[in-house]
Amino acid sequence: MRIVITVAGRDRVGIVYDIASVCREMNINIVDINQKVLSGTFSMVMLGDIEEKAAFSDIADAFDKKGAELGLTVHTMREDIFNAMHRI
Repeated sequence: MRIVITVAGRDRVGIVYDIASVCREMNINIVDINQKVLSGTFSMVMLGDIEEKAAFSDIADAFDKKGAELGLTVHTMREDIFNAMHRI
């Protein structure tokens, strides 16, 4: 299963590292990543591949916890749901 992780907040050093650390802890392979800093605001979209045995709710909780810890908005969604929401 693949997931989409979006991150937004005030830019600072180490955001990519901190989010990638959660990926490492949850055994998520980063397939693609795109980030931008605009007027001091950091935004990132990351596509990750997870093992089927991993519970999505546990993964989402880990990213929510890290986001709260860092003062960032972090949203995690299954790729199939993300694609369905953005289909025209």
